[in-house]
Amino acid sequence: MRTLVALIWTASLAAQQPVRNPRTSPEDIALGAKTFRSHCAPCHGIHAEGGRGPNLASGRFYHGSSDANLLTNITEGIPGTEMPALFYMEDRVWQIIAYIRSLNAAAEPPAGDVARGAELFRSKGCMGCHRVGGAGGGLGPDLTGAGKIRSIEHLRQSIVDPNADVQPRYWVASFKDDSGKPVEGFVMNEDTYSVQLMDMNQQLHSYQKAALHDYKVEKVSKMPSYKDSLTDEPLNDLVAYLASLRPE
Repeated sequence: MRTLVALIWTASLAAQQPVRNPRTSPEDIALGAKTFRSHCAPCHGIHAEGGRGPNLASGRFYHGSSDANLLTNITEGIPGTEMPALFYMEDRVWQIIAYIRSLNAAAEPPAGDVARGAELFRSKGCMGCHRVGGAGGGLGPDLTGAGKIRSIEHLRQSIVDPNADVQPRYWVASFKDDSGKPVEGFVMNEDTYSVQLMDMNQQLHSYQKAALHDYKVEKVSKMPSYKDSLTDEPLNDLVAYLASLRPE
């Protein structure tokens, strides 16, 4: 009986111990960096500072920050996001995690003023297309957690060159319907025979492809570039505001 109690107690203690990465040597980190650059950088950026995928260099992770969380997120993927499951040997995944942990988490804060950036965001009409904290439009990406999942560089690029990285959800479809009327919007769903579209008034429509003319999808953004309309100071303010959007 005492032996059974001891075994149960030992198992209970083991279950409470945090999962530790067994692959943290300099050699493991180097191999993890190599795997990251070949398989993860297309979405997360060559330096893991974000792109289509979130910034992984900050040390703050939207779906859990423990080693166990990272292992699960990589091997099983993250439902509801573009993060797929990666079917690697576990040691190789641990090496990727070791590389991510090795990155400098002390990123330089943006130079702008958050309050001025928030006012600029409102005055420029950004809320017409973007949602923040449940308020705003749905034509553009939800920016509620922009500062948590995007690097400073990616936020700046999105403002001055929106076409540099456009998610498929925001590619623009255009065609003429069976009456000859021009139609433009975002593809919400598509199969061989039909397409469901959200127009620029955020109304949903369904069309049979056989009735459409000049159907095409362009990998461009409807957001205008602010490269020539914002000087450095207001641009820095706007980036600082977006970087401050970090809901817990």
